[in-house]
Amino acid sequence: MNAYYTAVALAYARHRRTHPELLRRLIAIGDLSLDSTVLELGCGTGNYLSALEDLAGCTCHGVDLSEAMLAQARIRAPKALCSCAPAEQTGLAANQFDLLYAVDVVHHFSDRRGAFRECQRLLRPGGRLCIATDTPEIIRNREPLATFFPETVAVDLARYPHPDMLRAELREAGFADLAEEQVEFRTEIEDIDAYRQRTFSCLRLISDEAFQRGLSRLEHAIHIGPVPLVSRYLLLWATGTSASNEVT
Repeated sequence: MNAYYTAVALAYARHRRTHPELLRRLIAIGDLSLDSTVLELGCGTGNYLSALEDLAGCTCHGVDLSEAMLAQARIRAPKALCSCAPAEQTGLAANQFDLLYAVDVVHHFSDRRGAFRECQRLLRPGGRLCIATDTPEIIRNREPLATFFPETVAVDLARYPHPDMLRAELREAGFADLAEEQVEFRTEIEDIDAYRQRTFSCLRLISDEAFQRGLSRLEHAIHIGPVPLVSRYLLLWATGTSASNEVT
């Protein structure tokens, strides 16, 4: 998957955007201010780091496995401290973050339990963790992905961990006060270049024939009029309880 992100880093930076409702909730529930320190696991090209810097003025850190994505993040969010490391072993000092979040990336973690233990170590006691992910219902009802590329549904149902599993793993890692909510943003798309360039990883996991069929249908639809875009996330919130000073 690292090779995929190296290939699409420029297109990803050009086309991918923050989810406005998710961004609003990160600031509100994280109670972010100028004094806050936040970390994004799987920060990609830095969309959320840049937005949080601008809107909350907080100190931002980002971790990602792709140097190509981090190169774009350093341009977009030049004040953020970005490093290349796996989620389960960031090498960062313990007990320093007020908010730690991961957006649509938990299904890429090679060691999810290790990543959650690392999150616990990194958060200050009482700090908040937010995992933004997809449920089976969200995957089945994505627009336009599920509408025009229905083969992506089975691909992502197999990839994304079920929320019940995530909740169990968060409790196992010592997190408390688990809560969840769903956020939604609706708009229309008039430019489908992000789909042509397969900047959604599930489009790289279906056959070329399925991709071309879906793209042809999408191109036809865009000529008729704007195509609905419905973006939803399940937000899993948890509170850190660790007081470890160990650095891994």
